[in-house]
Amino acid sequence: MKQNGGLADAKAVLLVGGLGTRLRTVVPSTPKALALVGNRPFLELLVRQLHGQGIRHVVMCTGYLADQIESEFVDGRDLGLTITYSKEPEPLGTAGALKFAQKHLEGVAEFFVMNGDSFLDVDLGQLVRFHRSHGGLATLATVPVEDAGRYGTVRIDGSGRVLEFCEKTSNNSPGLINAGVYVFDRSIFDHIPAGPVSLEKDVFPKILDSGVYAAEQQGLFIDIGTPVDYVRAQQLLDRVGRASEE
Repeated sequence: MKQNGGLADAKAVLLVGGLGTRLRTVVPSTPKALALVGNRPFLELLVRQLHGQGIRHVVMCTGYLADQIESEFVDGRDLGLTITYSKEPEPLGTAGALKFAQKHLEGVAEFFVMNGDSFLDVDLGQLVRFHRSHGGLATLATVPVEDAGRYGTVRIDGSGRVLEFCEKTSNNSPGLINAGVYVFDRSIFDHIPAGPVSLEKDVFPKILDSGVYAAEQQGLFIDIGTPVDYVRAQQLLDRVGRASEE
């Protein structure tokens, strides 16, 4: 187990409200985050990862088929933590959903945010220490991949400060990508307008001058956003399961 003492009072937000249209051919009637990896919902792996690193307070930003997620996890008691829900009234995008959940994050100076359709083997205590030492508005975990074409890449300087977010290309070359795990200072809410907004497209490019930093990770990364990646998640089940509980 990663020894991340001091995270018991931290809060983590899971973004699980997406429509998951690309995955409908394999999981047509459930939210993408509830797609089974082995005999467990993918989202359960993320919750167990948070619990295993000491986090006891989780906010789930739900939307599409939200009732199924609430029925699966209820208040989180069975998994050893407290889960509250922020159900968006309409599709709000990643930043809009976070803004809508602001009332659940009162009193915290910083918080974690994770995409609900990807998994990264990351030491969250180390990530928040990196965030505090750099003093930026946001820190994102990045990971090197062999084929960065479908993700877009992150360009950083020698101190880890993000200089640019580069769009997806047809060039399937190696690169450093955003792995969908963040630490935000609560003042991030000052930079998110109400309504449908994307963290990746609308917010991050506009806050680079306020200090956005990248902490490169070397652990297992996988997403389930497409049928091909979902099949890969099944093949990596044992590794994902172990990493979620370390």
